Amino acid sequence: MPQPAMSLANLENTLNQVDDIFYTYFLAALLIAVGIYVTIRTRAVQLRHFGSMLRAVASSRSGAQGGISSFQAFAVGLAARVGIGNIAGVALAVVAGGPGALFWMWVVALIGMATSFTESTLAQIFKERGRDFTFRGGRYYIKNGLGSKTWGAIFAAMCIVSVGVTVVMVQTNSLAGVVYATVPTVEPWMVGVALVLLTGPVVLGGLKSVARVTEVVAPLMALAYVLVTIVVILMNLGEIPTVFGEIFRGAFGRDQALFGTAGGMLAAVLNGVRRGLFSNEAGLGTVPNAAGTATTSHPVRQGLIQSFGVFVDTGLVCTATGLLILLATDTYQPGNEGLVGAVLTQQAVAEHLGQWTTWPIVVLIFVLVFSTVLGCYSYSQVNVNYLAASGAPSRPSAFCSPPPPLPAPS
Repeated sequence: MPQPAMSLANLENTLNQVDDIFYTYFLAALLIAVGIYVTIRTRAVQLRHFGSMLRAVASSRSGAQGGISSFQAFAVGLAARVGIGNIAGVALAVVAGGPGALFWMWVVALIGMATSFTESTLAQIFKERGRDFTFRGGRYYIKNGLGSKTWGAIFAAMCIVSVGVTVVMVQTNSLAGVVYATVPTVEPWMVGVALVLLTGPVVLGGLKSVARVTEVVAPLMALAYVLVTIVVILMNLGEIPTVFGEIFRGAFGRDQALFGTAGGMLAAVLNGVRRGLFSNEAGLGTVPNAAGTATTSHPVRQGLIQSFGVFVDTGLVCTATGLLILLATDTYQPGNEGLVGAVLTQQAVAEHLGQWTTWPIVVLIFVLVFSTVLGCYSYSQVNVNYLAASGAPSRPSAFCSPPPPLPAPS
């Protein structure tokens, strides 16, 4: 019996090493390089058109014409982005990389906004209309833009496995851990059953049903979480300059006392970049699945809206988690792995606002995971539809011809 256990541990270590090599170095470097490239090519669209993003989001609820509105597509993308990773992932990054990891998340988000704008705009330009008269995006810019159905199918299959299976498993498992840490009598399988019972009726209604639920749940939960952080900040206003000083000093290795468990500036960079890319999904090819479903007047409009989603995910929600932890001086100590993941965030909130917040935070995390599972379902459904219709005649959207020029920034 000890031998299988040992071999399983060896397999886990091997997989972790492979993941570290490809994800921490190769994939992170590739995504950042692409982000810098499109930032230069778009002349920093994320900065020049930030005001346009706000206006586009504010006016995105109308114009769906029976399909999925721009705001609903934004909410589906936000639901998939904002989940347990924003709570547990940021906590892990801060423990392993120190406060400086939060700074490098911001850098990745700023670069990723241009990437998300580009891939979401392409999803709109090359989208196709489905049998239910809603649009389909994602892999269609590979099929119609690059002229390769094969690579589109390969990417679709990979997306189904990674998003529809792996991400859902990670989210559910992390949620089960949080619930079990709070109430040991609740077994992990009970959490899984509860999620199935909640998501089943929604996903059976199709993409429109998912869009209707996520347009309410995802923004509301993100707003509630940020409001909790604002309350904590107001309670600790005098500590804010110190916390931001720790973030910037830790980011550039100026204070060894602020190093995480891995130690050093490199640990801050790698952990911040990894968690930032995993959280905001810019360049991973997943968000275009939601962006392409929107009925919008111009491809760039949806690109701007989805780019704003990166800002919400990392600039607001991930920052909220980081500040909650760094302000909790009794709960968090640099280099101390006593508490990790979502439990660390949960205990940090309890330190600030009292133990009564334990259950509300568990409920908040549960709803965030629920919305993420819905978002992952919608991504998977778009790719399943792509594979199912790969041999059928295509019906490209009107945007397959060159779209009108980008409006001038105001």
